[in-house]
Amino acid sequence: MSLLVVGSVAFDSVETPFGKAEEVLGGSATYFSTAASFFTDVKLVAVVGEDFPEAHVDFLKSREIDVNGLQKASGKTFRWKGRYDFDLNQAHTLDTQLNVFASFKPQIPEKYKDAEYVFLANIDPVLQLEVLKQVKKPKLVACDTMNFWIEGKLHELKETLKYVDILTINEGEARELSKEPNLVKAAKTILSFGPKTLIVKRGEYGSLMFSNSGIFAAPAYPLESVFDPTGAGDSFAGGFMGYLSNTGNLADGNIRQAIIFGSVMASFNVEEFSLNRMKTLTYAEIEQRYTSFKRLTHFEDL
Repeated sequence: MSLLVVGSVAFDSVETPFGKAEEVLGGSATYFSTAASFFTDVKLVAVVGEDFPEAHVDFLKSREIDVNGLQKASGKTFRWKGRYDFDLNQAHTLDTQLNVFASFKPQIPEKYKDAEYVFLANIDPVLQLEVLKQVKKPKLVACDTMNFWIEGKLHELKETLKYVDILTINEGEARELSKEPNLVKAAKTILSFGPKTLIVKRGEYGSLMFSNSGIFAAPAYPLESVFDPTGAGDSFAGGFMGYLSNTGNLADGNIRQAIIFGSVMASFNVEEFSLNRMKTLTYAEIEQRYTSFKRLTHFEDL
């Protein structure tokens, strides 16, 4: 089944305690679509500038990502510069240049409009709602957001959430959106806005899923080497949505499996800068790490 993602494609400049990378491929839609492409067919809608190299487009095509929705506009591509200290859960933004992304108006190609699975990456909630008006009858809609939109466009965000099945945000965003310091209470409040499921991303501490079926907790995979957390949340979402699209099964148990596959993809993403680890990743490695995840959390009743 097909999966549509609308978000950003960008150049990132990142510094961590373990190195730095300048002007590398990034963006929410890039990380998402790359991770999802290991599981399903992905259709990408985003905008880049005239300075975007064809080599990056070729990489996306090599993952069999449909890039007919990748618009090229006059100007420069979106750029983000950030730093991580030894607390790799916290990114410090040093510079943001929206460039062509500032005037991005997603135009969904006709052949994308019947996508059964839709992911609205971290963009203006007004634009997210505009995307939903263009697609036909998706089986599942999921979205991401951030504190910038929670603080600046809360009303518009809540309006969009009425049409969303799954919301994925981090701990701080969940507390800010709900105005509740306790995550369990925060989840109840957010679910009352419309989503059937809330997934709270907790970085190196894993993730929590809240729904009418209860609460599910998944750890992060313990890694010896973490070089760059940029895009980890988007890679998680890509693995999660890619697996759901592949299976076409929205039962609670399958959603829990999808969360583990999302965690698997995030764990690979952070092992190198940009998408470098994804470029060498094989599905056999994904399956092996999924099996390791199961062993990590398995225990027998006595």
